[in-house]
Amino acid sequence: MTSLRDIPFSVLDLAPVVSGGDAATAFRNTLDLARHTEQLGYHRYWLAEHHNMPGIASSATAVLIGHVADATERIRVGSGGVMLPNHAPLVVAEQFGTLEALHPGRIDLGIGRAPGTDQRTAYALRGAAGLSAEDFPQRLAELIAYFEKDEERPVNAVAAEGNRPPVWLLGSSGFSAQLAGMLGLPFSFAHHFSSENTLPAVKLYRDSFRPSAVLDEPYVMLGAAVTCAETDEQARWIAGPNGLTLLSLRKGRPIPLPTPQEAADYPYTDLDRAFIEDRMASSIVGSPETVRKGLESLLADTEADEIMVTTMVHDHADRRRSYELVAELVN
Repeated sequence: MTSLRDIPFSVLDLAPVVSGGDAATAFRNTLDLARHTEQLGYHRYWLAEHHNMPGIASSATAVLIGHVADATERIRVGSGGVMLPNHAPLVVAEQFGTLEALHPGRIDLGIGRAPGTDQRTAYALRGAAGLSAEDFPQRLAELIAYFEKDEERPVNAVAAEGNRPPVWLLGSSGFSAQLAGMLGLPFSFAHHFSSENTLPAVKLYRDSFRPSAVLDEPYVMLGAAVTCAETDEQARWIAGPNGLTLLSLRKGRPIPLPTPQEAADYPYTDLDRAFIEDRMASSIVGSPETVRKGLESLLADTEADEIMVTTMVHDHADRRRSYELVAELVN
């Protein structure tokens, strides 16, 4: 059986904006966490594209990736992911070709097909022409093609030519799983917010997989929400704001990441508590021993090749400490 020490562990960062904080502080914390997790031995540091969300500052994902890559030395830096329906493939190719040229061998291009936002914001991003997720396979093929020079093509992404980073497909359902398998690309599944689909999607990816120029065998990375502290009680306390954040998003009123006390003081209804319990069921929260058992169970169930940890807590020191404790378990 594969052990936790046999696979890479990586970081997914949303540059959280906390209650009482701002985006500039979030970016400073991101740079600090990237340097810290590099020293702790984490393999990748990915940033996620979200828009119009008061608690997430990583919307200009390519810009932030470049900043993190400049501030680190070895850790791979990438997108978890770029939401392709929000962007022209040419622009994404130019951005990530530039990043790969500046930081050769350290950039990952993770691609998703969800908007990463609400419909009104998606319209503001895409304009009246309405870029769509429906033609995602065609846009993905166009994007990948830009990394190779084509004399017959009237439009080329000069910075991208010969500077192709590894391309990943991201997903929370079966569509991207199957497409990633058919294209022979590595696949990253969002277990942290779609755990009910994890096992079917992973199986579909592996069943659909065809060897390609980039992969001989399937490669699965799972995104997992993990909060680790010295005791179970402390971990549950600092993880508490995640429930209120999810609840506020569901009610259409997204908020900055609250403090644990703000989360504890909120007047939850029974329906609210049931929703939070359901949404947080896949989170791994607790002492090092509790987290170890949770990660071992996830690995045994999925046989994942890599786990990407996302930790959303209000206090940056608590977030640093959580990644330290996880590193002690897996390194």
